[in-house]
Amino acid sequence: MATIKDIAEQANVSTATVSRILNNDPSLSVSGNTRKKVLEVVSELNYQPVKRNKAKSVKAKESYNIGLVLANDEAIDPYFMSIRKGIESTCNEYSLSIASVFNIGKSHFSSAIMADLEGLIVLGDVNIKELQEVYSKTNNIVFVDFLPEKENCDVVIADFETATCEIMNYLFSQRHSRIAYIGGKGLIRSIHNRRMIEKEDIRKSTYERIMKEKGLYQSEHILLGEFGPMSGYTLMKKLMEQESLPTALVVASDPMAIGVIRALHEAGIKVPEDISVISFDDIEASAFLNPTLSTVKIPTEEMGKTSVKLLYDRLKSGREVPLKVTLPTELVLRDSTGPKA
Repeated sequence: MATIKDIAEQANVSTATVSRILNNDPSLSVSGNTRKKVLEVVSELNYQPVKRNKAKSVKAKESYNIGLVLANDEAIDPYFMSIRKGIESTCNEYSLSIASVFNIGKSHFSSAIMADLEGLIVLGDVNIKELQEVYSKTNNIVFVDFLPEKENCDVVIADFETATCEIMNYLFSQRHSRIAYIGGKGLIRSIHNRRMIEKEDIRKSTYERIMKEKGLYQSEHILLGEFGPMSGYTLMKKLMEQESLPTALVVASDPMAIGVIRALHEAGIKVPEDISVISFDDIEASAFLNPTLSTVKIPTEEMGKTSVKLLYDRLKSGREVPLKVTLPTELVLRDSTGPKA
């Protein structure tokens, strides 16, 4: 006997959309072609609704199996672990069940494996065209911490541009003008192999724009590596090899900043007396460093929670208009920054 799920798969829509069409839901907003296609599949499969006890059906709550795609190593950067925590803590509230977890570089992606998933939450920079080739329900994808270009999908990001502007304005107010930047390379990852496509990091591009506008830009003050403590440590060592040290340093993530401060301590360079250090994320460890780390608080858990809400809305209402949600950040000033000596 055919089910609503069978109809949804053949018509390439969500089960929620099928149900609302069959029940003539007046609030449902779908195209005439979509409605026609669903009804044709209903007729073709000879679908017969199952009679249920009315009292029980009112209490019944539809559940959706979804997949979680992870593009980054959570062990290296707690930032992504916090987003995932927000996703997992909210799924039960919205009747979403994480049926499969895919790790880029470790998991196999195929149409057969992903066929039963009614939606995806993608955490990080992933090649969207490759993903859409193996996952047919392309409308039911939410990207977190990644903004694909010109694609029909929901997106949840933090306002890194405004956050970077706030950092720079604060450092200028503290009379800093020789400001360096240490960050990670923006990389869009393939789901099938180790191939990566470079992309511009908004933190770096905003830093560059502001420094150029002020006439303070120096290309040698930008060092890029990976988003981790070891990379921060290595890049800081490299920066210290230059003729003169900047008075302030913007670091793209707290884990990188941990490595930076370690390198400075080993060299006998005092923070913030000799150089101010400020970064992004506000992971738990940032408040326990010596000195405590000035940083930008990113609402990571809320990003995860918001992605669940967006996906649920897609599945439940059949919404077709893509939404972009940009969450605000907060500048947290601690002991690692101060006025120019």
